[in-house]
Amino acid sequence: MQIQGKKLCWMSSSIGRKQLIAVTGLGLSLFLLTHLAGNLLIFVSPQAYNEYSHALITNKLLPVAELGLVVMFLAHMGMAMRLTWSNFRARTTRYAVLPHGEKRTTWTQRSLWAQGLLILVFTILHLITFKYGSEYTVTYGQTEMRDLHRLVIEVFQEPGYVVWYVVALVVLGFHLRHGIGSSLQTLGVNHPRYNGAIRCASIGYALIVALGFISQPVYVYFIHRG
Repeated sequence: MQIQGKKLCWMSSSIGRKQLIAVTGLGLSLFLLTHLAGNLLIFVSPQAYNEYSHALITNKLLPVAELGLVVMFLAHMGMAMRLTWSNFRARTTRYAVLPHGEKRTTWTQRSLWAQGLLILVFTILHLITFKYGSEYTVTYGQTEMRDLHRLVIEVFQEPGYVVWYVVALVVLGFHLRHGIGSSLQTLGVNHPRYNGAIRCASIGYALIVALGFISQPVYVYFIHRG
């Protein structure tokens, strides 16, 4: 009972919420990199892309992985919204304070809640479009599988969707740029000797993820065309 009480106390504290946001955010960031690696097979061949997606879809551990991602995503969003509301009510901010007592916030920091909402909408529409989209099939050897490559090509030839996708990924890039460094500092990785490197690594990671995903609709719309 005492241990459970401490956990509840930690969860209800500001630092506990920040740490949970940090851990789930870093977990989701790592997922994005693995997701990107598979998606980049679109530059290899339709067969490579489809066989990779088929291997994922037929993996017995997929439901467990999806449940874990949903839990992380909801926990990240829920704690972030709760912390934002608490800060708003208290008229304080969780970011750095300058030596003379001035609040130092950037546009990225002030708009984190709006970025989160846009990313949530993007994620829902992304799942509707691709995971639950048109069910084309293709056969390689003796194996019939979903032709996800065909669906991706069709979707990314729509200019409206390409623009929406690029805008959403730019916002995600800004979110990652701030979030990774902030999360590491929240978890105690904070030292003047390393903060510069952490900042550069956060920017680099955000650029890799954002530009990696953006390259796909740009390639399909302007180069593939069929």
